[in-house]
Amino acid sequence: MEYRALGRTGLKAERILGQALRELGYPREELVVSTKLFFGTASLGRLGMSHVDVLFCHRSDPDTPVEETVRAMNWVIDQGLAHYWGTSEWPEERIEEAWAVADRLGLIGPACEQPEYNLFHRKRVEEEYAPLYDLRGTGLTTWSPLASGVLTGKYSGGAMPEGTRMQLERYKASGRAEAHSCNTQHLAQKELVEKRHQLDLVDRLKPIAEELGCSLAQLSLAWCAHNPHVSTVITGATSLKQVDENMGALPVIAKLTPDVLTHIESIVGRHAD
Repeated sequence: MEYRALGRTGLKAERILGQALRELGYPREELVVSTKLFFGTASLGRLGMSHVDVLFCHRSDPDTPVEETVRAMNWVIDQGLAHYWGTSEWPEERIEEAWAVADRLGLIGPACEQPEYNLFHRKRVEEEYAPLYDLRGTGLTTWSPLASGVLTGKYSGGAMPEGTRMQLERYKASGRAEAHSCNTQHLAQKELVEKRHQLDLVDRLKPIAEELGCSLAQLSLAWCAHNPHVSTVITGATSLKQVDENMGALPVIAKLTPDVLTHIESIVGRHAD
């Protein structure tokens, strides 16, 4: 069982997660908890934990020598604050450089990487990182499996249902400043215009989900988890109903036969980036 606290979700996320785990009473040794760098020991304080299992170093800093980063992450491990470290959105060559430094200095290299991965965003995971899987045993904890909700099918036909991210005030506010550039009233509509081709593909995927007896979101999540290099698919939810739907993707994985995967590939394969 893995619980994750993402630094970019704000300080409150770690406090909520820490409190929830204490109230639920799960034994710490049964959990895999990870977070991203910035707040250090203050982050552990909010989680109410002495350590995390995996600490991710988010985005490679071109102005910082890789050796400095590798040494810093190993210091964190030596202090008992984390068991392993990983990268997040690093290019393959920087990950390999980190491993070369770790090998040379007898240090611990990055155990995993956290990239974006979904039916429309694939090349980094399937092509760029390919040398790392066998050579370094790199595992993946992937994010955005539903492509910001596009792969749920809820935006089909340009719809923007109440409660979705396209209805958030920041989209509307940003869009008012950009409306002249896309002839729409807000940024959400602009994004949907730009994703129109993806929405057309989504409509073509729906019959596959229906044939498997699942939702399009469950099909999309199962497709990500089916990749043998993906250890964890990071999901998000704004309601218990969405959590239940996400978990419903697990039995769908076994339904992704070679024929089903070929059908999916025939629809989205050449359109992925």
